Amino acid sequence: MQATEALVTVETAKNLGLKADEYEKIIEIMGRVPNFTELSIFSVMWSEHCSYKNSITYLKKLPREGERLLVEAGEENAGLVDIGGGLACAFKIESHNHPSAIEPYQGAATGVGGIHRDIFTMGARPIAALNSLRFGDINEKHTRHLVKGVVHGIGDYGNCFGVPMVGGEVYFDKCYNQNILVNAMSVGIVKVGETVSAIADGPGNPVFIVGSATGKDGIHGATFASADLTEDSAEDLPAVQVGDPFQEKLLLEASLEAIKTGAIVGMQDMGAAGITCSTSEMSAKSKTGMVIDLDKVPTRQNDMKAFEILLSESQERMLIVAHKGKEHLLFEVFDKWDLECCEIGTVTDTGRLEYFQNGEKVADVPADPLVLGGGAPIYDREYEEPAYYAKLQEFDMDSIEEPTDLLATAKKLFATPNLVSKRWVYEQYDSMVRTNSMSRNEPSDAALVRVKGTQKALAVTTDCNSAYVYADPYIGAMIAVSEAARNIVCSGGQPVAITNCLNFGNPYDKGVYWQFVNALKGMGEACIKFNTPVTGGNVSFYNQSVYKDRTEPVFPTPTIGMLGILDDYTEQMTLNFKNEGDVIFVIGRIVDDIASSEYLRIIHEVAHSPAPYFDLEEEAHLQKVIAELIKEKMILSAHDVSDGGLFTTLVEASMQYNLGFHVNTNRDVRKDAFLFGEGQSRVVISVSSDFEDILVNHLLGQNVDFSKLGVVSKGSIQIDSQDFGPIEDWKEIHDNTLGQHMEN
Repeated sequence: MQATEALVTVETAKNLGLKADEYEKIIEIMGRVPNFTELSIFSVMWSEHCSYKNSITYLKKLPREGERLLVEAGEENAGLVDIGGGLACAFKIESHNHPSAIEPYQGAATGVGGIHRDIFTMGARPIAALNSLRFGDINEKHTRHLVKGVVHGIGDYGNCFGVPMVGGEVYFDKCYNQNILVNAMSVGIVKVGETVSAIADGPGNPVFIVGSATGKDGIHGATFASADLTEDSAEDLPAVQVGDPFQEKLLLEASLEAIKTGAIVGMQDMGAAGITCSTSEMSAKSKTGMVIDLDKVPTRQNDMKAFEILLSESQERMLIVAHKGKEHLLFEVFDKWDLECCEIGTVTDTGRLEYFQNGEKVADVPADPLVLGGGAPIYDREYEEPAYYAKLQEFDMDSIEEPTDLLATAKKLFATPNLVSKRWVYEQYDSMVRTNSMSRNEPSDAALVRVKGTQKALAVTTDCNSAYVYADPYIGAMIAVSEAARNIVCSGGQPVAITNCLNFGNPYDKGVYWQFVNALKGMGEACIKFNTPVTGGNVSFYNQSVYKDRTEPVFPTPTIGMLGILDDYTEQMTLNFKNEGDVIFVIGRIVDDIASSEYLRIIHEVAHSPAPYFDLEEEAHLQKVIAELIKEKMILSAHDVSDGGLFTTLVEASMQYNLGFHVNTNRDVRKDAFLFGEGQSRVVISVSSDFEDILVNHLLGQNVDFSKLGVVSKGSIQIDSQDFGPIEDWKEIHDNTLGQHMEN
């Protein structure tokens, strides 16, 4: 063992993010005091980012089984779902929050690169990308700086890599002023039976590192992601990786070609914790070990120390275990693509990871205790209901005055950054590369992507209203799952599975952990109701900013990435009105409720209130009814009512063909609640006047609430006979407001 390293102590461990009792457990596992390199290995593998030590207890309670699932949640780099016809879909969402808050361009870019690698590491070709972004107050210069950096990073990497960005969401709230959220999702296609697992079977088989050289960027990135952001976090810039999309494109093609040679036993992306993570996880899964010669790892800097090589999160790298005797096949493929392919070690039967440098053993650690399920710690933190929750229940809608000028109210509300078009964002993304995308010209509530060579399409979406989750984590998480499913159903698809990105504050905060526990409970119940098991995802704690005088956690944000399937893409349902004179209905209950609405926040400056009206049984029945209406071709459009309420939904449905609407409100419901309330489980549909009676008779037999709102107009908006002006005026607000903010 190398003897030149300084002795480590419990203080060393604390500086690496470990607790005193964890340090003692490491000594017990090792049977001795570890050296610095070994302690560094434990520190990254036992970080929250890699081990899920504060979350796995509740993650395991989520529904993880389904007839379409081809791998169990957490068993592979991404979820894998059978979509029929001998094809499978690999998909996953992950966060890259802390790096993006410090260096937004590279942080976001490498988040995109990392999630795509998770997909093609399994042998699937990425065909679509989505994202879910949360920023602070858009009026703040720093927020606009972060928005520009993140959007450019996502756009530049994705456009160069050649995978279309087909959907996503952007949300603004001051709770994200310092700690933004950048969640990236990738979706890929692979033939069933042609996937590759992250395993290290076969002692004697060679181990390769392929792709880019290893540098000092991203060192201790996993530890960085497992701590609070502070005013000094900018000094952690080396923890932010640097991406190269062109190199990743070569790596994609080379990896998929190498898989076809039959030379590969197992393969894993080098994401968080780099070589350390891939060698330990692959070995632990196969109950094997590895001997690794760090001198054979291609490096970008001279004289890199062992811990730097092991912990580096340099991008565009893979670890491959090959069949002994077939090494030449890998060399041929990666040489063709002009990529490094270096044999750096061998699989052993010892269960240990032995790392050498300069002829000396620099670390010798057991593989299994590094990973969850082995010896890594598992915690169930204390939690309690935070004081704010009880205060929210005191909200009284009767204390809120109804607006006297509905038109002025609607214009002010509709111009809020959370409701207007994110055109300034998505126009910087290539959504049409590879020509599979279906939703640009004929928009649907979910993004639709054709599966080439078949009649199938995938319906994909990311959803979470974090204000609802803050108001009531249990109900808010249910709503997030339900809205994702509703978007897919309204697009003509069948929801089949989810991936999640769980963004929360510090798990040691009892109130934050209460949010986490209750959100997962609500998520699980909704997933069971919609038969959408959880295929995997990502937990991101410590999303809060720590200042000298206060700590500011973000809203709890359990982002849902959902996959749906259309067996026939011609059965797509779009959200936009089609013809003047068509009749407009809303399916679902209209309630007297303005809680947690954008209207309440923007117009009345009531920042927090209870979650909006929601009933899971009503939601499930609504989706069943909408699916039947689409299947029977009884309706012309379907658009769910969500942020901004019914008024926003109607305007969005009108803009595509410059149509409008003439509708009447309900005297039994406050006008502001009718137009701007965000009570859940509602869908706006349009139907030809010739089929109105048929539709009504059908709905009367479905035991579902519905209301006739009015008719599609030629281009004007009229509510209770009040003129709200031409649709062009509202489209101008919708399309250009965000861009105007960003230019300030």
